[in-house]
Amino acid sequence: MKWIRYVCLFGVIMLLVGCGDKEMQDVKIGEVTRSIFYAPLYAAIEEGFFEEEGLNIELSTIPGGDKTMTALLSDGIDIGLIGAETSIYVAGQNPNDAVVNFAQLTQTDGTFLVAREDIENFDWTMLKGSTFLGQRVGGMPQMAGEFVLKGHDIDPHKDLTLIQNIDFANIANAFASGTGDFVQLFEPTASIFEQQGNGKIVASFGEELGHIPYTVFMTKESKFKNDKEMIESFTKALYKAQNWVYEQSAADVAKSIAPYFEDTDLALIEKVVTRYRDQQSYATDPIIDAEEFQNLLNVMTEAGVLDYDAKYEELVNRSFADEVVK
Repeated sequence: MKWIRYVCLFGVIMLLVGCGDKEMQDVKIGEVTRSIFYAPLYAAIEEGFFEEEGLNIELSTIPGGDKTMTALLSDGIDIGLIGAETSIYVAGQNPNDAVVNFAQLTQTDGTFLVAREDIENFDWTMLKGSTFLGQRVGGMPQMAGEFVLKGHDIDPHKDLTLIQNIDFANIANAFASGTGDFVQLFEPTASIFEQQGNGKIVASFGEELGHIPYTVFMTKESKFKNDKEMIESFTKALYKAQNWVYEQSAADVAKSIAPYFEDTDLALIEKVVTRYRDQQSYATDPIIDAEEFQNLLNVMTEAGVLDYDAKYEELVNRSFADEVVK
């Protein structure tokens, strides 16, 4: 009867193996751009934090906040990684299925002011009378940029020549070709410009503006209500990654996210990660804070693009973020 014991033992082993298998849920994420600014998201994928929570992430880059939002509203993606201002625009149109901001990824502006040459003892008033190559009208980078300029008593539409009619993808090339005295750039383009001798970072819009829910994860209200387990698991994995990117060395973070930037030198990735960590651009937790959200509304109000009374309580649901941080 020894064979019976072997069969029973084999059955128990197979049962235990089967119990160890966790059913994975596919989740489609649409990011508005590919950027080292989003390092915690890539780390969460590469370090297996999403997998630990039973989620299989399908990440796609959908250039442009409007296009990413369209994909979200049409169920092309489950979660969008976009500027929070996009959800505010949508809410003003009273959609049938509202968009909910539930977790924060970045908490500062991610752009830098680049001059053609290094400026010793830089002062923002040096921009007066210059030609400034900014971002597109209505986008968060441009609104934040103008808000910072006004904070230094610079009227961006009177005190300098402001160029805003160049597509996002072509702004860096336009500056490299000789357009403008100053330009507002994201990383790693700003650091690449320094390497190539095309410009020098002289100031950070993120440091000037302070904390703001710059890039957040959002989903439709129906998805938030009907797939709570997925949203909670997603938020848990994100929080693990947010802790991880600050606990590990910049070199280790760079190595982790390097597969997402195959054409970028590893040393440059590390440099950019260090710069963003030093100014705490990566959110330290997924909570979208009410005070920070009000800073965003202030920027939009100053820019003249907010034509209704946007309510934090209607646009943000931090229930899962609060829970995982506890």
